[in-house]
Amino acid sequence: MSTLTIEREAFAQEVGFTEGSLVVYLDDGRSVSVPIAWYPRLAAGTKEERAHYELIGDGEGIHWPALDEDISIEGIIAGRCSVESADSLSRWFSSRQSLNQ
Repeated sequence: MSTLTIEREAFAQEVGFTEGSLVVYLDDGRSVSVPIAWYPRLAAGTKEERAHYELIGDGEGIHWPALDEDISIEGIIAGRCSVESADSLSRWFSSRQSLNQ
């Protein structure tokens, strides 16, 4: 079994979306694409909500204020999806529905 070793930290510079993916453009020239389904809050968000993001720190992470979602670049590169509990996600969906009524 091999272990992921990071030689240099990579930082986000920009974020984009395709039909089914989150794409993060890194400061070292790479882009990393992961399924948007990995992050249920992003998947449930509107195009406008997903487009409004903030880079955390120097680009170590990404924050979506309207979706209350934070994702680390390290996690994206390592291939980690959301680990939010079903109960927490259910409460978030409920609060979101009550705001839209």
